[in-house]
Amino acid sequence: MKITTRTFQTEQIAEVGLGTWQLGSADWGNVTEADAFAILDTFVNLGGNFIDTADVYGSGMSETVIGKYLKTRSEQLFVATKLGRRGDNGNGWPQNFTFDAMKKHVTDSLKNLQQEQLFLEQLHCIPTEELQKGEVFEHLRTLQAEGLLRYWGVSVESIDEALLCLEQEGIASLQIIFNLFRQHWVDEVFAKAQAKGVSLIVRVPLASGVLSGRFTKQTTFAATDHRHYNANGDAFNVGETFSGIAFEQAVDFATSIAGLMPDERLPQWAIRWILDHPAVTTVIPGATKVAQVESNMTAALLPALSGETHQALRNLYDTEIKAAIRGKY
Repeated sequence: MKITTRTFQTEQIAEVGLGTWQLGSADWGNVTEADAFAILDTFVNLGGNFIDTADVYGSGMSETVIGKYLKTRSEQLFVATKLGRRGDNGNGWPQNFTFDAMKKHVTDSLKNLQQEQLFLEQLHCIPTEELQKGEVFEHLRTLQAEGLLRYWGVSVESIDEALLCLEQEGIASLQIIFNLFRQHWVDEVFAKAQAKGVSLIVRVPLASGVLSGRFTKQTTFAATDHRHYNANGDAFNVGETFSGIAFEQAVDFATSIAGLMPDERLPQWAIRWILDHPAVTTVIPGATKVAQVESNMTAALLPALSGETHQALRNLYDTEIKAAIRGKY
């Protein structure tokens, strides 16, 4: 399999990356280290080279597993992590955003990942008011100047946050929720990001699995799975779960979307739809099974969807889906 790459600053990264929230063995159910290695092996063997994680995924477990895995491969692999949401040792917001706290979080990630420099450090959906104050960006620039991180970016929840971040000098990337349930980003952010040379990293591409087409309204999730405990935004931004659409409604929308696709391969076409947008640098679907990695990676091999299909999908979004979004966007 030959995965196409796209430019991230001076590097070429695979247009289908790997999200690893699930490798923290929290919020998605348990994933053993052996299973995590199998998922990572499959991803890299199929041509993947961009892995996204965060320091809070399993309280460092995801980073630690990835750090161990990196020692088993000789290929150049690019790992992005995030900071800003830790609440250990009685800390949290706003203590996380001092320079000393951010430097500690960076050095902890370096230790977990067994790296001397982070490829990409991202602010992890931090409060809008902290972005507005701007001090966190100065801290990132200082950490970059100290050589602890090569690039920095921001994972955001709303278009307003994205536009605010795009004004910052030195930003390399924005991580956004963009999928068939969140199409409006094209209108307000994409051209500006391209003009500024800022890469777009797309998370939640399958809307927490609803756009796989495998769920029914009777599907249930384990109590420790965020698709159970955060289905209505009770734990964090509801947009991170099913892209903010109520679950049963999301299942109906997925059925309607599937009917507009060229064939029954809904999850691959849903990812292909994202990749049809040239402003996108990489999409980072997660996977708890090897078969899911294989499915996600093959999306890059599909032909672009037709203009007619894109228009039909946008019409469905404008007339039915957008009004159903809950949470920040």
